[in-house]
Amino acid sequence: MNEYKIAVIPGDGIGKEVVREACKVLDSVATKNNFKLNYESFDWGSDFYFKNKKMMPEDGLEILGNFDAIFLGAVGDPKIQDHITLNGLLLPIRRRFDQFVCLRPSALFEGVESPLKGINAGEIDMVVVRENTEGEYANVGGFQYEDFNDEIAIQSSVFTRKGTERVIRYAFDLSMDRNKKLTSITKSNAQGYSMVLWDKVFKEVSKDYPDVKTNSLLIDAACMDFIRKPSEFDVVVASNLFGDILTDIAAMITGGLGLASSGNISENKDNPSMFEPTHGSAPDIEGKNIANPLAQILTGAMMLSYLGENAAANSIREAVKIVLKDGDRITTDLGGNATTTQCAEEVISKLDE
Repeated sequence: MNEYKIAVIPGDGIGKEVVREACKVLDSVATKNNFKLNYESFDWGSDFYFKNKKMMPEDGLEILGNFDAIFLGAVGDPKIQDHITLNGLLLPIRRRFDQFVCLRPSALFEGVESPLKGINAGEIDMVVVRENTEGEYANVGGFQYEDFNDEIAIQSSVFTRKGTERVIRYAFDLSMDRNKKLTSITKSNAQGYSMVLWDKVFKEVSKDYPDVKTNSLLIDAACMDFIRKPSEFDVVVASNLFGDILTDIAAMITGGLGLASSGNISENKDNPSMFEPTHGSAPDIEGKNIANPLAQILTGAMMLSYLGENAAANSIREAVKIVLKDGDRITTDLGGNATTTQCAEEVISKLDE
C-alpha cells in the first residue's frame, strides 16, 4: 500500500470547513483505491499571526519540506493587510519549494450555468499555466519618504530567461497532452523589456513544438476574449499578474470561485507541491456551513494526480460532475440549498458510480 505524508494547512475562514470535508472525500477514495494519506495539520494563518505576529513559525518551511504535498484551505482576514498574509505564508512556500507553475483549470460542467449567454456545458475547458515565482509579484522595491507628502513607492517586476522559459516549456508540454493549442499572454506594446523577453522566449521555444498551434494576445484583448469567445482557449500561459487576473475571469464564467481549483507545482520531486482552491477565506460566511467545498475537493483531485494516484483523482472528478449534474446537493452559490457537509457527503456517495 502506498502511503503519503500530507501537510494540511486549513488556514482561515471557510478554509477550515472546506478542508475538513475535502479530507473526508480524500480518505474515502484512498480506501477504495488501496492507498493512505497521513495528515499532519498546522494551525498557521491569521489566527497564528494574531498570537505570534507572524503567519507561520520560523522553521515552518523546514517542517513542510518533509512532506509529499501541502493541502491548503484559504488564508486571509480583514483585520490583516493582504500583503502580510501573502508574503508571510503563500509566497515563501512557493519560492522555497520552487513551485514555479500555478496550474488552474476551468471547465463548464453540466448542471452549472455560466453567466455568459449561449454557452453550454463542455464549451469551456481551459487550463491557465501561471508563472508563480517571479514576474510582477517579485517582492522587489521599496518606499522613500514614507508617510510624507512626497512619498514614493517603487515596485519592480523580475523576468528571467530561466523562469520565463521553463514555465512556457511546461505549457507547451501540457498542450501536447491536450489539444495542441497554446495562447501566450503579453503586453509588450507597453512593457518594453519584461514582455519583450517573454515574447522572444515564447517564439524560440515554439520551434521545439511544431505540432502546437500558437497564438499571442495582449492581456486586455485576452480579458475581452475570455468573455466573448472562451471556447477558443485550451492552454494559456501567462506571467504571475496576468495569470492571476485571467484565472479569476475563467472561474467566474464557469460557475464561480467555489469550483476553482489550483496547484502550485514544483518539478523537483524532492520539493512538496502545494494545492489550494482559488477562492479566499470568505469571513462573511465562516462557521455557517454553507461554503461550497467542491473547489477544495477538486483541488484534492489535483493533488492525487500529482502523487500518481490518477484513478482515484479521476473518480473524484467524475463524482463531482454527477453531483453538479443532479443538482440535488449543491450549495447556495450554485443555486442549491445544501450545506457544506451535505455537498461533500454527496460526492462521497457518488464515488462508485
